[in-house]
Amino acid sequence: MNEKHDVSPESSTNLPSDFFSLYDLKKIWHPSWCQGNRQKKNYFEGWYFKLLSAEGRHKYAFIPGISLGNNPHSFVQLINGQDGSTEYYRFEVSEFLYSKKGFDIKVGPNRFSEKHLEVYLEGNRGIISGSVEFGELLRYPVTWLNPGIMGWYRFVPFMECYHGVVSMGHGLTGGISFRKQTVLFDMGKGYIEKDWGKSMPKAWIWMQSNHFGQEEQASFMLSIARIPWMGSSFTGFLGYMHTGIRLYRFATYTGARIRDLKCTSDVVDIILEDSNFILSISGIKGKRGELLAPVDGSMSRTIHESMDGKIEIRLTNRKGEVLFEGNAVHAGLELVGDSSLLK
Repeated sequence: MNEKHDVSPESSTNLPSDFFSLYDLKKIWHPSWCQGNRQKKNYFEGWYFKLLSAEGRHKYAFIPGISLGNNPHSFVQLINGQDGSTEYYRFEVSEFLYSKKGFDIKVGPNRFSEKHLEVYLEGNRGIISGSVEFGELLRYPVTWLNPGIMGWYRFVPFMECYHGVVSMGHGLTGGISFRKQTVLFDMGKGYIEKDWGKSMPKAWIWMQSNHFGQEEQASFMLSIARIPWMGSSFTGFLGYMHTGIRLYRFATYTGARIRDLKCTSDVVDIILEDSNFILSISGIKGKRGELLAPVDGSMSRTIHESMDGKIEIRLTNRKGEVLFEGNAVHAGLELVGDSSLLK
């Protein structure tokens, strides 16, 4: 491995699994860190590493994680954005290790951190191996009162699912051999986010891209979901538009609302607004790939994601002045469940 960072199982201490340590407190303000442990029940945690080559021809996402429901195991999922093909690699729970000194995890021989990823995945179709280094991360802001993209909801202990944005964008260096083809990611661009909790929502929309042509630092992400809440449920959302100059946040906890939402199996049109700004979004899916998603910690639900979608963005203020307008490509889109539940 490239680093000497300490990556060891949480069971290396003799503390009971429910003991609330200083690490448990610190990780609230470090959403990229491993938030769970290997003793949790009905729990999942997964990170999403998106890699795009410089010219955009090659696009892949590696999704390492742990599933602690029925048939507990750790895993690495892989989606090829070119053709929508996916692969799922299983490992023992004991092969999932994480550092308590920062964001650094291992799943078998595969290692993922905020500085690089290194993979060695062996299956019936051959071996996938290589490493990619990350440049400086464009981090989502974390403050005492808003520890990441979840805002104050991060402090709520009974959420079904939590979300974290690790990097809104960063450069790439290195390459990965996908069996007989070696893909170089030099001068390419990456993105990292994650989810953890019990289950993914019953219905959700997720959209993401940081490819806006000449706007090198521009980045966008939006997630809308039906969220269980104290015996009932509500539609909540969180997201951002980073223009390359300024970050604009749109979320339930910021007082923003969904003015309009239209969704089919392949196309979504959304208008978000708050007291100062209006964000209009139109997205269309590309080639779909099948991924596994958690239900009560078990990776038992099949969902579809595309990595070659397109998103049109228009951000204005209340005077109608255009603050940002752009067309994003190589966009990730998931339209899952009954979209009528989100209206």
